[in-house]
Amino acid sequence: MNPSTQFIGTMQACIKACCHCHKVCLQTAMNHCLEAGGKHVEAEHFRLMMNCAEICQTSANFQLSSSHFHRQVCNVCAEICEACAIDCETVGGMDECVEACRACAESCRLMAGVQH
Repeated sequence: MNPSTQFIGTMQACIKACCHCHKVCLQTAMNHCLEAGGKHVEAEHFRLMMNCAEICQTSANFQLSSSHFHRQVCNVCAEICEACAIDCETVGGMDECVEACRACAESCRLMAGVQH
């Protein structure tokens, strides 16, 4: 596989992971967390989930637009996704969110390191 094909495949996988994580975090926050209450709606946790959803959407958008800054955004996205996964795991009952965040973090770390 040539480097250009590998880059495109890695980017497509990352965009997919970012879009999925955006959807899962937003749905989980707005449905599961709001309905569960308690520690699920504590400001720091809820804010982190919304930040995660937002950076995932932004990361996908930067990649889709072929921005020269997509690697930097992917790097930040990976950091926020990892923090969100840890926090959701600590709060509990959000396995789908934890999985989506970890997969997105891994994909974004890979994308941030790929040279084109």
